Amino acid sequence: MKILTVAELTFAIKNLLEPQFRSLAVKGEISNCKLQSSGHLYFTLKDSTAQLSAVLFRGNSTGLTRQPKEGDQVIATGELSLYPPRGQYQMIVRELQFAGVGELLLRFQKLKELLQSRGWFAAERKRAIPRLPRRIGVVTSPTGAVIQDIIQVLGRRFAGFQLVLRPVKVQGEGAAEEIAQGIEEFNAWGGVDVLIVGRGGGSIEDLWAFNEEKVAAAIFGSKIPIISAVGHETDVTIADWVADVRAPTPSAAAEMVIAEKTQLLKQVFITGQQVRARTAEKREREQSRLSAIRRHPLFSSPYTLLFQPIQQLDHFRSSFERLKPMNRLAEWKKKLSPLGDQTFLIVKQQIQQKREKLRWIQEHLTSLHPHNLLRKGYAIPFFENTRSIILSVNDLKVSQPFTLELCDGRVTATVTDVKNG
Repeated sequence: MKILTVAELTFAIKNLLEPQFRSLAVKGEISNCKLQSSGHLYFTLKDSTAQLSAVLFRGNSTGLTRQPKEGDQVIATGELSLYPPRGQYQMIVRELQFAGVGELLLRFQKLKELLQSRGWFAAERKRAIPRLPRRIGVVTSPTGAVIQDIIQVLGRRFAGFQLVLRPVKVQGEGAAEEIAQGIEEFNAWGGVDVLIVGRGGGSIEDLWAFNEEKVAAAIFGSKIPIISAVGHETDVTIADWVADVRAPTPSAAAEMVIAEKTQLLKQVFITGQQVRARTAEKREREQSRLSAIRRHPLFSSPYTLLFQPIQQLDHFRSSFERLKPMNRLAEWKKKLSPLGDQTFLIVKQQIQQKREKLRWIQEHLTSLHPHNLLRKGYAIPFFENTRSIILSVNDLKVSQPFTLELCDGRVTATVTDVKNG
């Protein structure tokens, strides 16, 4: 029989044991859970008849949705190792899933693929958050920290806001139905500009209501833009993908709602500073100009600037004296006096000329009167019946009666012969 040292035996067992259990999954209940300051987690996996020491090193704990605690049912994946200093074997855990989580993750992935194929996650269907919402709706628990965080953020940075809370269960049985109903009621009412739907952090089981298809359908069918604010930044739910905007936390959702107003206020503040700076600069520049003007020689005495207007005023006064009405009348009377006699003579001569011309016209018209022609031996023939003047021999016929107008009476005659020319 070969005699072995404790170390030789321990390492011999280690070399035989570890290669046989390089990859295994063990289901059990956590007990004696201790988190070291190094970040490594030591615990025991047990069931009703046995127990197994296990360690989850810090580098393998990044995928945990929450910190394991006493009594949790888990599935540990890793390999078996023997720890020589204590002579005991233990499980090196590479991945730790809470019992039931595997099935939930499978359901999660299946629903995600289904809704993605329907186009519910498409970026082109997502709407922008209103720039300056007047009324904000919130679908969450009335007792959780979420609503308090939202009120605190909005109250600090968005004075005068209106917030409407639709209280709902956010986990457990019936939570998904209440969340979906809350979204639908806000849409039926139409009294808010944007909706925040969410809750605080937790395990995948705690957040599961936001992975239900009925909640996704309510978000997809909403006419009101929706911000999903579920859990912490590392928590991702189906609601986050369907919503118009995903916020890493409820507080961040509140900040998103007022982001535009915050930006506008910031711009107003910057603009105000620029206006004040430019105003001060211009005021300083104009004050310098005013000081330079005040030092100008023209302003050393008022008469330096006013001598010319004063002289012009004296000139205007002298001119005004000459323009007084009485002075002007006397002057015009003097000028018009000799013109009166000249005008009288001119008018008298023109009247005399007009009289001579009128007399000549009158004599000429008198000479042209028909009776004056008749006195010279002329006669005017008329038709007997019509008393119209006979202008041509062609108008007369033999035996036709006619009348002759003489200077002292009329004679009735009869045509005995008609000759042309």
